[in-house]
Amino acid sequence: MTGSREPVRYRQVAADLRQAVAADAYGPGGRLPSEEALARQYQVSRGTIRQSLALLRHEGVVTSRRGTRRVVLESPPLQDFAELLSFSRWARAVGERPGGRVVREEHRPATPEEQRQLRLEPQAPVYWVLRLRTLTDCPVMVERTAYPQAVGALVSGMPPEAVSVTELLERHGIVLADADHTIDLVLAEAEDAELLGCPVGSPLLRERRRTTDPAGVPVEWSEDRYLPGTVAFTMHNSLASTALTRSRATVPAEAEPEAGS
Repeated sequence: MTGSREPVRYRQVAADLRQAVAADAYGPGGRLPSEEALARQYQVSRGTIRQSLALLRHEGVVTSRRGTRRVVLESPPLQDFAELLSFSRWARAVGERPGGRVVREEHRPATPEEQRQLRLEPQAPVYWVLRLRTLTDCPVMVERTAYPQAVGALVSGMPPEAVSVTELLERHGIVLADADHTIDLVLAEAEDAELLGCPVGSPLLRERRRTTDPAGVPVEWSEDRYLPGTVAFTMHNSLASTALTRSRATVPAEAEPEAGS
C-alpha cells in the first residue's frame, strides 16, 4: 500500500515546495533544507524527497550541485530572459561565481556577417572582443562579441574588475529587449582549445545571439562556445508562450538519469 502511494506523495511534496518558492519563502539563490530535514518535515522517505527535487530541478525551479543543498533559481519565467542574456546573472542564480578576462579586442570594420546581423553599412566600424568566461575560476566558455561603434565605446571602457557587460549597458540606459538564439555544435579550434583546456576538434556547444533594444536596433552579435558538461539549454513550448532557459549541467550522483538526456 505504501509503494502505491509514493508516486502521488512525491508530486504533493513537489507542489508544496514549488508554492513555497513562488511565495519567496527561500528567496532567489537561497537553499532548501537538507533531504533529511525535508523527509522529517513531510514524513516521507528520502527517496521520495529526491524524486520531488528531481522534478523541481527539471522544471527549472531549483538546481543542485553534488554535495550541497538545492539552490532556488530565480522565479521562472520572469527572470529567464535576463539570465539567458547575462552570463553573470545566470551564474549567480545557480550558485556560481562568474568571472572572465578579455583575451583580445579589436576596433575594425565589420565583417559581412556582422554587417548583416547588426544592420550596418559596409565598412562600418565595430568593437570586437574575445573573452574567456569562468564559473568559480573554472573556464567554461569562449565569447566572441561584436558591438556597433556607440555601444562598443561603452564596453571597451569597462573597468578590469567588471564581469557583466549587460549590467554595464543597463546603467547607461541601454535596455536589451529582444534576442534571437541559434544553438548548435561546433568543433574546438586551436584558440578555443588553448583557452578552455580541451583538445583541438573537441565538440563545443555553440550559441549565436543577436540582441536588440526596444526599438529593434541591434546592440550585439555574439558567438559563445561552451565546454560540454558545463551548460544545458532547456526549451519549454506552450500555446501561450515559448521560453528558453539555461541550466548548469551536472554529473548526477548515483547514476541518476538527467531529464531530457
